[in-house]
Amino acid sequence: MLIDKHEADNILELIPGLTIKMNPELAAIDHVLNDDELFCMIRDDLAQRHPNTLTAGRKSTPVEVILRMLAIKHLYNLSYEQIVYQVADSLVLRQFCRVYFQAVPDQSTLCRWANLIQPQTLQAFNQRIMNLAIDNKLTHGRKLRMDGTVVETTIHHPTDSRLLVDSVRVLGRTLTRARTLLGPRTELSKEWFRNRQRSARRAARKIAGLSHRSREQMKSHYRRLVQTAQATVRQAERVLAELQNQVADEGHRHIDTLQTFLPRAQQVVDQTVRRVFSGEKVPPTEKLVSIFEPHTDS
Repeated sequence: MLIDKHEADNILELIPGLTIKMNPELAAIDHVLNDDELFCMIRDDLAQRHPNTLTAGRKSTPVEVILRMLAIKHLYNLSYEQIVYQVADSLVLRQFCRVYFQAVPDQSTLCRWANLIQPQTLQAFNQRIMNLAIDNKLTHGRKLRMDGTVVETTIHHPTDSRLLVDSVRVLGRTLTRARTLLGPRTELSKEWFRNRQRSARRAARKIAGLSHRSREQMKSHYRRLVQTAQATVRQAERVLAELQNQVADEGHRHIDTLQTFLPRAQQVVDQTVRRVFSGEKVPPTEKLVSIFEPHTDS
């Protein structure tokens, strides 16, 4: 049996001297989250879990409980485990999250529901909150404040040689798998599926062992490494076309991989040629520092 707010207030009145009062910040958020449009946005996403979620089945975790617990999680920067503990241990947070005297949803349940909320829903959610703030004259909406905190990306130190080796490794590995998949269905020779990782690594090791004074030697090894990467790119383009023509569903993963990493490999080759052989200083906006985390800035 669920207890609503009115019943919870009646129970609390039976405890002498007990008063539950939210701080001004929580009270303001509580008022905003009462908005029906915000509620419906989240409800529509959560309803996608099963086709008959809204009409059949046993009672589930209320949408307003999920919405409010996630709001507290982000407000205080808590983990799923911490938010469950904090709400369970606080009468104020129980009241805010509309849990009252019921069991608090566990962390796996909360995480599972949270993963159903789509990025476009969050964008619309934030836009609606901004509109509510403007309507209530809390802001004029003429300025936007952004968090400019820099977060370190988990990538190795970016050098042209390493990026070229990464490109050859990813494309070469995919070519090997594509050859197994295509089998006798293709007329391509085995040379088109050649994995050039060892050649690329050998050239990269020689580059790493040279000092900056050995510029001509370094250029020679870079030239060999770039040629290896360019040959791998040509192979990947040809095999990609073959996969698209010959293979249906089972080759979809390899096609996606090649379509994702081919442009990045081409960009790495281009920026290496510009920097090493043309002496050009490549602007950060045109530079790729990781083929796996392309959004990373140097």
